[in-house]
Amino acid sequence: MLKRLLRLCACLLSFASPSYAAEPAPAGFVTKAAQAYMVEASTGTVLLAKNEDQTFSPASLAKLMTMDLVFGSLKNGEITLDTDYPVSEYAWRTGGAPSRTATMFAALKSRIRVEDLVKGVAIQGANDACIILAEGMSGTEGNFAAAMTRRAQTLGMEKTIFGNSTGLPDGRSKVSARDLVTLAMDLQQSYPEYYHYFAQPDFEWNKIFQRNRNPLLDLGLGADGLATGFAEGEGYSLVASVERDGKRLFLTLGGMPSDKERTEEARRVLEWGLTAFESRQLFADKEAIGAASVYGGTSRTVDLVAKGPVSVYIPLSNPERLSARIIYRWPLTAPVDADTEAGTLVIAAGGRVLREVPLYTAQSVGVGSLRSRAVDALLELGESLLFSWLWDRAEPT
Repeated sequence: MLKRLLRLCACLLSFASPSYAAEPAPAGFVTKAAQAYMVEASTGTVLLAKNEDQTFSPASLAKLMTMDLVFGSLKNGEITLDTDYPVSEYAWRTGGAPSRTATMFAALKSRIRVEDLVKGVAIQGANDACIILAEGMSGTEGNFAAAMTRRAQTLGMEKTIFGNSTGLPDGRSKVSARDLVTLAMDLQQSYPEYYHYFAQPDFEWNKIFQRNRNPLLDLGLGADGLATGFAEGEGYSLVASVERDGKRLFLTLGGMPSDKERTEEARRVLEWGLTAFESRQLFADKEAIGAASVYGGTSRTVDLVAKGPVSVYIPLSNPERLSARIIYRWPLTAPVDADTEAGTLVIAAGGRVLREVPLYTAQSVGVGSLRSRAVDALLELGESLLFSWLWDRAEPT
C-alpha cells in the first residue's frame, strides 16, 4: 500500500464547522439489496454504495444501453424518428409473440418506425423492438452488442460487457450497480429530447395496449425512468431516476428477492435520499483549493481550481466530519500551461469517498532562470532520494 501511495503526492485538507466537529459518524443506511449505488446528480455525491462494483446479469437493464446507442444516433443525425426497419424472423421468434417474453407484438416482415420501436423498448421493455433496432442499425445483433460494449467503455463502465441488445440470458453479459448509474446519468443528461420516453405511462401497438413496466412512476416520488430487470438465480433489479424539490437522484438496486420487495426498497431508499440530506458548498467557482509544487519554473507552486463550485450532499442530522485531499503526480515540471488538468480533489466522510473532482491549473508557469532551475534540481534530487529510501523499505503490494 505504501508503494502505491508513494507514486502520488497528496495534499491533505479538512473541512470542519461546529455542526461537524466532535460528532461520531452516523450508522450507515442499510439496504436489503445485494448490490446498490445511489448518486445525487448536481454534486456527484455518492449517497449509498454496497457491492457497487460486483457484477451481475443485466437482464432487461441491458436495454438502457440499447437506448443509449439509439439516442446517440438520433442526436447525431444518423437516423431519424421516422426511419423504419424491417422485422426479421429472428427478431420475431426471439423477442416477439412466439418468445413469450416482453414484446411489442411486432408483425413478421412488417416495417416499424424508430420512434415506435423506442416506445416499445422504453415503455414496455420489448425484446423484439431491441432486436429490430439492433439489426437495422448494425446489420446483426452481434455487431450491435459489440457497439454497446464499446460505448460502455467510452462512458467509463469498466465492469460491463453486453452480449446482446435485450439482456436475454447469454452467459456473457454483465454489469455493476456503479456502471448502471453511470449509464442512467448519461441517458438523462445527454439526451433530454428523448429521455421523456421512459416516463410515458402507456403505449399501444398492433391494437394491444400496454402500460409502462416501471413500478415507481405512480408512487409520487418524482420518478421519471428508467427500467427493471430479473435474472434467474440473481433476483430482481432496478435502475431509477427521481427529481423532486430541485434534487435529482440516480439509483441502482440488484439482487432483490421479489418484484414487490424491489419496489418497496426502491421507494424507501429514494425517500431517504430525497429527505435526509442537504447540499453544502465547499468551494466557490475558481476559488483556489490547493497548490501543486512546480520544479524548474518561474514559480515553485501553481494554484489548483475546479471548473465550477464544489458542493457535497450531506446528512441533515448527525452529519459526518468531511475530509479531503488533493492528489497529483509529483513533480509538475515547468512549463505548465493554465487550465491543464493536474490533479483530483477526493472528498470523503467517515472513510467513504463522496465524490472526486478534477482540478486544473489556475495560472501558467514559465521556465525559470538557470539558477532557479539548478536549485530546484537539487531539491528534486533530495526528495527523490528520500522517496527511493522509503520505497525500498515499503512492504510490497
